[in-house]
Amino acid sequence: MQILNIAAYKFVALAQPETLQTSLAEWLRGRAIKGTVLLAEEGINLFLAGPAADIHDFLAWLKQDVRFADLQAKESWSGAQPFRKLLVKVKPEIIRMNHPAIQPSAGRAPAVGAATLKRWLDAGHDDAGRPVVTLDTRNDFEADVGTFHQAIDWRIRKFTEFPEALLAHKHELAGKTVVSFCTGGIRCEKAAILMREAGVENVWQLEGGILKYFEESGRAHFDGECFVFDERRALDPELKPQVNPPAKDLHPSPSARRRRPEVLGLLSDS
Repeated sequence: MQILNIAAYKFVALAQPETLQTSLAEWLRGRAIKGTVLLAEEGINLFLAGPAADIHDFLAWLKQDVRFADLQAKESWSGAQPFRKLLVKVKPEIIRMNHPAIQPSAGRAPAVGAATLKRWLDAGHDDAGRPVVTLDTRNDFEADVGTFHQAIDWRIRKFTEFPEALLAHKHELAGKTVVSFCTGGIRCEKAAILMREAGVENVWQLEGGILKYFEESGRAHFDGECFVFDERRALDPELKPQVNPPAKDLHPSPSARRRRPEVLGLLSDS
């Protein structure tokens, strides 16, 4: 397992994301790192993989920017590079919801850690005695690979459908403590803010998503694996890949180093 995979995001105001895009692309160009960095005025979202030394150097460089000094990256390992290309791109949102009033950088929804969620699920209720439900904010095909036991799943096909699904199912959440979750935390954070603004009481987001839960609480109350949008396909509760990607050359050729980062196809939230 010689390839370090990281997933990280942060909602933080970026006044000129295009400037940051240029500096990120210049730093990453020529190094043996592939994956995706998405930038928007609302923050940064990244999924990258490469030799551990290169990844750690990148994180150290990025955290010199005070806006990202506290960026928390979730780590896992694979036997080969799971991404085909590198993309550094500016988008309207780092995770698309099409709901511009939701601005996580202006204030987060309350978060619950993996250990607390496990304790609540063990007991069947929160510390105030309210019944606890987990709400999957991912796409339907991701939930089919694995999800929390008896999680609420509204079978959305893409995250932009979540606001409409909430309107249709909001009544089902009354009287319950709702913990929204996703792969790495970004979708469930936006979803929790939307639910609170829609009047749903007792809403929490799972801090760090499924990947952080796996790291701290293992497979407790989780059925299956966590789908990921790369050639590993899914990670088990030990953060081991379902499929090891085929080995690829980790050292780009001189001509490849001169090329601008190219577009990666499918993107996750992680």
